Amino acid sequence: MSNPQLTPDQEAEAQRIAQVISQKVHDETLALARLLASKSNGELLGKTEFEVRDRSHTVGALALEAALAERKKGGTSVRA
Repeated sequence: MSNPQLTPDQEAEAQRIAQVISQKVHDETLALARLLASKSNGELLGKTEFEVRDRSHTVGALALEAALAERKKGGTSVRA
């Protein structure tokens, strides 16, 4: 994946969204780290993989929610 070239307005929006995402995903990231730390090497694959994937999807969902919330607040003039 490459980083797209953004206009100054888009970059400002990206910075706002990144700040919101960082705040929202901190707890989920810590939970993911705790899950991984609690498992032995032999337990990392299998069931744990699915738990990691579920938590990763949650992080992605939080990112989408943050972007939508910023746009609803009028944080961008760029068309969705």
